[in-house]
Amino acid sequence: MQDLLAITRALDNENRLRIVMSLRGGEVCLCQLVEVLGLAPSTLSRHVELLRQAGLVEMRKEGRWHYYRLAGRGASPMAREAIRWVSRALQDEQAIAGDLEKLKTVCAGNPEEWTACYTRN
Repeated sequence: MQDLLAITRALDNENRLRIVMSLRGGEVCLCQLVEVLGLAPSTLSRHVELLRQAGLVEMRKEGRWHYYRLAGRGASPMAREAIRWVSRALQDEQAIAGDLEKLKTVCAGNPEEWTACYTRN
């Protein structure tokens, strides 16, 4: 039951739902999420950490950069189902569509400005 509570707590915030939806296409650098969501890096870090603790998001570090992606096959069945449910429930939301368009623009920007791009897994 504790796993379910952690997942529901992680998903009880609009910004965290937007993060989950932004990661559906693949791995994204924290700096890109900052640009898309317009949040301070420290705030965004707290949000992705809650998602990570709930098993919904995975992180890898490369140098000083942090990259996030949705939890994969190694995630619990409950976490994978929660990700599927959120994706289905929010797929037609205007705010989500706007975030994805902004993410495409951010990732297509100057490669010297961004160290990584939105990549498909």
